[in-house]
Amino acid sequence: MTNTVKGPAGYFPSIEKKYGRPIAEWKTLIRSSPLTKHMELVSWLQSEHGLGHGHANALVSHTLAEDSGK
Repeated sequence: MTNTVKGPAGYFPSIEKKYGRPIAEWKTLIRSSPLTKHMELVSWLQSEHGLGHGHANALVSHTLAEDSGK
């Protein structure tokens, strides 16, 4: 029986494959942005880096949750 990753991290393999950057690099970009609100960050990833909504949302959700200790 294999463990399936659930939640936002479940998107990570396809994000890395599609956009060619490791997840750690995306998280660094998110953390270095002057933006702090979830949807602002999602929109920024979409407009400036060409991510789709689902991928951007997954990265932002996971990063903000990590940073808040959740």
